[in-house]
Parts: sequence; C-alpha cells; structure tokens
Amino acid sequence: MGVGSVRLYVAVAAGSFRRYATYRVATAAGVFTNTVFGLILVYTYLALWDERPDLGGYDQAQAVTYVWLGQALFAALAIQGGGFETELMERIRTGEIAVDLYRPADLQLWWLASDLGRMLFQLAGRGVIPFVFGALFFPMALPRDVGTWAAFLVALLLAAVVSFGIRYLVALSVFWLMDARGVMQALMVTGIFCSGMTLPLNAFPDALGDVVRALPWAGQLQVPADVLMGEADPFGAFAFQTAWAVALLAAGRLLQSAATRRVVVQGG
Repeated sequence: MGVGSVRLYVAVAAGSFRRYATYRVATAAGVFTNTVFGLILVYTYLALWDERPDLGGYDQAQAVTYVWLGQALFAALAIQGGGFETELMERIRTGEIAVDLYRPADLQLWWLASDLGRMLFQLAGRGVIPFVFGALFFPMALPRDVGTWAAFLVALLLAAVVSFGIRYLVALSVFWLMDARGVMQALMVTGIFCSGMTLPLNAFPDALGDVVRALPWAGQLQVPADVLMGEADPFGAFAFQTAWAVALLAAGRLLQSAATRRVVVQGG
C-alpha cells in the first residue's frame, strides 16, 4: 500500500469521525443511556457477586470494572450493531454499492477506515464519561502501570478489527438475502450474548463457556477486559484476536469477491 493510499484511508477515517461528531444530541443521549444501564448492571452484579464471590474468577471490583468497560465499548465496537454495516446494507439493497465499486479504493479497507473513525469518536464521545463516572463512584480494579494500559489499547484496536470483520460478513450477506432485517436481529442477539455484554464469558458454565470463549465475539469485550485487569497474558490475548481478525478479514475478502463477480443492482 502506497503513501497515497494510506492518506486516502486516513482521510476516510477522519471524515467518519467528523461526521459522527455532528450528532451531539444523540451522543449526549447515548452517554446518559450507557450510564443508566451501567448503574443497573453494577447493582445487579454486586448482588450476584454477594451470592457467588469470585464468580468467573473475578472479585467484586473486577466485576464492576467489567460492567463500566462494557458500557464504554458498547457503541464504540457496535456490539449490538449500529456501525457502518447499516449503511453498507442499505447501499447494497438500493444498488448504490455499484458506485462504491467504481471508486479507486479497496471496498473492504474503505469501510474499515470509516468504521475505525466512527469507533474513535464513539469511544471518546460516548464511552469515556460512563467509564470515568464508574471509576469515581465505585471501586474498580484498574491497573497502575503504563504497560498494562498500553497492552489494553492494543487489545482494543484488535477488538475493533474483529468487530468490523464480523459485521462486514453480515453486511455482505445482503447481496444474496436482499433484506437486512433478519441478519441484523441475529447480529444483535449474538453480539449481546457471545461478547459477554450480559455476563462475563468467564462465568459461563462448563462446555458452553469453552465454546463462547473460543468464538470471535470473545475478542470484543472479554479479552480486552482481561488484559486491562491483568487476568490474561497480553501476548496470548493478542494472538487470539489477531487470528480471528485475519480469519474474518480473509473470509470477508472471499465473500466480497464472490459477490462482486456477479453483482445484481437492485432497482434496475
């Protein structure tokens, strides 16, 4: 990839950041919503951990940290959907994707850059305030060394790529399904359950826990949370996330190739 291409995708990411920054009322509403849901989940978790101390290998402070991290990353990683995939699905459905295919840019990298720009804004604009609120009013298990925070940031970047890879595959399915409603519902359910937004994946029992922790959704929240709280070896976590990121991006590339070899433009 040349310098010109890098500049193009940086510009796409920056444009996406600015675009989402214009939705100030929606951002404020999202901050409020994530804070309220965080409070509900924290008190639920505290009651659960009173009954089951060390559930999933976490103490109460770690459980609280997990809650607020989840609220901070919920919109940033589009765990329930609501990222670039909504627009891409609509462009496929209406046939506007034909214009995208004529751009002098790689389709997958274009949308990846766009989603990373969106993620950065959602993290800064919607994720930081609930997390800081949680740290101010509840005991949290936060690291004191710079190295752990740096490892967490790497895990967070990889989580963003894994999240993109999942949603890109879902979006491309509209080339064949022609309707996004069913796959969006599936994305919502799997995102909430398999990422650990409802309950840490470490707390899932026996074989079910082994399965969900091996799926790519674990790389979105569970793995970054464990890196942040010192519950996982960073290099092992990076290897897990990188393996899934590469696999998902490669699968997306293959599906994109299959779809664009014989494109049916909706509406004529």
